[in-house]
Amino acid sequence: MGDSSDSVSVDMESIYSGGKEYLVKTCYGAVSVTVVGDQDKPALITYPDLALNHMFCFQGLMFCPEACSLLLHNFCVYHISPPGHELGAAAICPDDPVLSADDLADQIAEVLNYFGLSAVMCMGVTAGAYILTLFAMKHRHRVHGLILISPICTAPCWTEWLYNKVMSNLVYFYGMCGVVKEFLLKRYFSKEVRGCSQVPESDLVQACKRSLEERQSSNVWRLLEAMNGRPDISEGLRKLKCRSLIFVGDRSPFHSEALHMTVKLDRRYSALVEVQSCGSMVTEEQPDAMLIPMEYFLMGYGMYRPSHFSVSPRSPLSPSCIAPELLSPESMGLKLKPIKTRISLEV
Repeated sequence: MGDSSDSVSVDMESIYSGGKEYLVKTCYGAVSVTVVGDQDKPALITYPDLALNHMFCFQGLMFCPEACSLLLHNFCVYHISPPGHELGAAAICPDDPVLSADDLADQIAEVLNYFGLSAVMCMGVTAGAYILTLFAMKHRHRVHGLILISPICTAPCWTEWLYNKVMSNLVYFYGMCGVVKEFLLKRYFSKEVRGCSQVPESDLVQACKRSLEERQSSNVWRLLEAMNGRPDISEGLRKLKCRSLIFVGDRSPFHSEALHMTVKLDRRYSALVEVQSCGSMVTEEQPDAMLIPMEYFLMGYGMYRPSHFSVSPRSPLSPSCIAPELLSPESMGLKLKPIKTRISLEV
């Protein structure tokens, strides 16, 4: 899929400016797609978590020079925002039907048709990971592989359903109030990053709060309702034959969900990377931890990082942290099995 002989110049100005935005009209309504990179290259589509868009959910990963170089060397990135989650979005008309998770997955197929994309690599975080996995199950021939961060695959358990219902009511009646933002921050980040009475919250959390204030609460409510009514798709996961790479923070509230999903996937085609001392949003909290596993994962597709980038000295991973079986070439190009990363907290 990729040519390893070409180098890529990472235009950080274009990354910061967010690429070129398209408003794609589908039978489920309009959806914003931001395109970054050369559209002649293979496509990587991203889908963020609840109440976020690519400007926050994947910003940390894209601002990591080595990871950005790896991705833009091999892909054109298509950042899909959930309906009404893009910057400056207006409130969706109250008369429009609330889309289900199935509708959101089918909407992705229409986005691919708009850009003339036959098959893509997918990267999603939690709610976005669920929607992209559902899309892969419904349109198997259109997905080369899945990179999933803190994914979910079951219907909400009773406690999650109740938690989401409380948040849904708060969003509906009070908008993006302080309690809702705290609920969402616990969903995204580890306690260490969120801070406490003795430790101030990090710049990352403060930036996330500002991002949440920009969301239209009625649009967030619609996505929350879709995810709270999602069906269990775990029994269909074993039929997926595309390769899957799963990241999850060991402090994520969805840690057990990610482990369950790994068990349900065909182990010949999947790998798990547990990132220690990290919440759900590994892309923002510890993006460096994703670099080496992604690099070896993409080798199975004949994709490589440009040679002028060496292993990041800041990366908490090194090849010695990767299970030897992950590097064994087999029918996939790589054999993937559950692995763990060990992240040092020392600066």
